Amino acid sequence: MFVLGTAGHVDHGKSRLVQALTGIDPDRLAEEKERGMTIDLGFAWLKLPSGREVSIVDVPGHERFIKNMLAGVGGIDLALLVIAADEGIMPQTREHLAILDLLRVERGVVIITKKDLVDQELLELVTLEIKETLSGTTLAEAPLAAVSAVTGDGLPELVRMIDELLDSTPAKRDIGRPRLPIDRVFTIAGFGTVVTGTLVDGNLSVGQEVEIVPPRLRARIRGLQTHKKKLETVPPGSRVAANLSGLSTDELVRGNVLATPDWLRPTRMVDVKIRLLSTLARPLRHNAEVSFHSNALEVVAKARLLEKDEIEPGETTWAQLVFSEPAAVVKGDLFIIRSPTETLGGGDIIDAYPRRHRRFQAATIQGLAAREKGSAEDMLLATLEAREPVGMAELANRASLSPKEAQQAIEALVSQKRVVMLGDKGPHSLLFSSAGWQRLSGTVSQALAAYHRQFPLRSGMPKEELRSKLKASAGSFPPMLQLLAKDSMLVEDVKAVRLSSHRIELNAKQKGMVDAYLKALTQNPYSPPSDLVIDAELLDVLIDQRQVVKVSENVVFAASAYKEMLDRIMSHLKSQGKITVAEVRDMFQTSRKYALALMEHLDEQKVTRRVGDERVLR
Repeated sequence: MFVLGTAGHVDHGKSRLVQALTGIDPDRLAEEKERGMTIDLGFAWLKLPSGREVSIVDVPGHERFIKNMLAGVGGIDLALLVIAADEGIMPQTREHLAILDLLRVERGVVIITKKDLVDQELLELVTLEIKETLSGTTLAEAPLAAVSAVTGDGLPELVRMIDELLDSTPAKRDIGRPRLPIDRVFTIAGFGTVVTGTLVDGNLSVGQEVEIVPPRLRARIRGLQTHKKKLETVPPGSRVAANLSGLSTDELVRGNVLATPDWLRPTRMVDVKIRLLSTLARPLRHNAEVSFHSNALEVVAKARLLEKDEIEPGETTWAQLVFSEPAAVVKGDLFIIRSPTETLGGGDIIDAYPRRHRRFQAATIQGLAAREKGSAEDMLLATLEAREPVGMAELANRASLSPKEAQQAIEALVSQKRVVMLGDKGPHSLLFSSAGWQRLSGTVSQALAAYHRQFPLRSGMPKEELRSKLKASAGSFPPMLQLLAKDSMLVEDVKAVRLSSHRIELNAKQKGMVDAYLKALTQNPYSPPSDLVIDAELLDVLIDQRQVVKVSENVVFAASAYKEMLDRIMSHLKSQGKITVAEVRDMFQTSRKYALALMEHLDEQKVTRRVGDERVLR
C-alpha cells in the first residue's frame, strides 16, 4: 500500500485535481466547502491501471494552515506537487517544495494544473520556471504532467505516470513494531472513537491490544478500515481508520501515536541533525524556541546547538531539541522546525532517548555521526555507548531496527568482543560496550579496594552496598557479579563481595588477641565464658575462617567443640528420633543457657525442628 500527498500553493487546484482523479471530494469540512479552500487534511483513494489501490492525502495550501499541511505530508511515498499554469511558482509552492526536500521525499510528479486556462507559450514558460525551481532539490528529476481537472485533459497520462513511479517505490518497512501517528480523532455513532493515520513499521489486527503514547492509555482495536473497506489486518504503508474500544475522543489528540504496548516510550529530548534553509534571512541561535513537526506531531521545542552558538542559513549542525511536553518519536523519524511565520529547516532524529550532552565535545559529535551513517553494528555500538547498560530489546528500539536485525548485529559485536552480554541471548539480556564494561570493572575494583583498605578485617563489601554504589538494578546486578567472578576479578559469597587478591592478615597484637580468645574457648568447650570480649571484626574473621561458630548473640563455640556437639546430637536423633534441651544439657554437662542456644541455632540452620519441648530432624 502506498500513500500519495499533494503539495502546492493555495487555489492551485489540489483538491479539484484529487476529486477529478478519484471521484471523492477531499474537502470534508463545511467551512472548506463554503470558502472553496482546504483548511485541514483531506483523504481519498485511487485504483491504478496496475490494480494497486493508493491513498491520497490532500493538504491545505494557504500559509496560515502550513501546520496542518505538515501533519499530512510526513508519511507519504510519492508527492504530487501542484502548480497552476496561470500563476506559476508562488510562495507556498516554494515552502512546500522546501518541506518535501527536507523530508527527503525523492519520488513525485510535478503537476501543472489549469492547463485549459493558458496557451502553449505560457505553459512552456511555466515549465521552464518549474525546472529551474526544482534544481538542487530531491524532486529535481521528477516528471512533469500538464492537466486540466475541468476538461480531463492529461489525467489518464498522469495516472499511468504515477503507476510507473510506484513500480520502483520501495514498500514501507516492517520491523514488527507498528506505529500509527494519529492525524484525526472523531466519533461514529454506534461505533465510538475512531482514529486515522498512516501506519508504519508493522501490522495492526482487529482485537489487538494497543497503547496510545504519550498519555500511555490502553485500548483494544474493535475494527479496522482502509478506503472504507473492513479488514482484519492492515500492513504498514496503509491509510488506516481504527475503531478503538475503551477510550473517548477527549482523551486523544492529533500527534498521539497508536502502538503495541510497552515498547514506545515518550521522550522530552532528542538528538538531531538540523539543516537550515538557505533562504532564511537570519541565523538560528542556541536555545532558540521553535515548533517541531514530525509525522502528525507538533510540539514546542528549544534548540540546544552542540557545535556553535548559531547556525547560518544553509548550514547543517548537531543539536538537541528539548520538548515542552512529552512526545512519541523514534530514531530515524524526519522532522521540520518552524518559527511562527516560516519554515526554518529540518532533519533526522538520531537518538530519541539521549542524555543531556555538554556542548562543544568532539566525542559527542563523533558518536552522533556514527549513529547517523554507520553500519547496523556501528550504529548499535554508538547507541549503546551513549547510554549503557541497555537491554537487547530496548537497544533494538533505540536504534530503530527489527529484533532480527538487532540480534544479528549484537551477536557479531559480541563475537568481535566489542560488546559484552550479561545473561542469555534473550530480549532482556543486558549489554555493555567493551569500553563500558572495562569502566564498570574499574569502578568495582576501586570500590572494593577502598572498602578493603577501610575495613581490612572484613571478608568483603556487602552486596547491597556495592549495588547501591553502581546504581545497578536488582535484576542486572547478579549477572554483573557472575561475569566479574568468571573473569577472576572478584569472589562472590552469599552476602559479600571481595577482590580475588584480598587476604586478611593480622598484625602481632591481633594475633595475640585471637590466640587468647581461642584458648579461653577451649578451656571449657561446652560452656565457654560468655563474658569474653574480642573486637567484633576479629570475631568475624574467626567465623569466616571457621575457627569458631557463633550460635547466639552471647554464645560462641570453638569449631572443634561445635562439630563434636553436632555429631553427638545427630547420632542421638538418628537412634532415638528426638531430643530435648535437658538431654543436650546433660549430654555435655553444660547449662541450659548453652544447650538452648545451640538447639535454637540448629533450628535456624534447618538441621532440627521443634515439636513441643522436643527436637526432631528436619
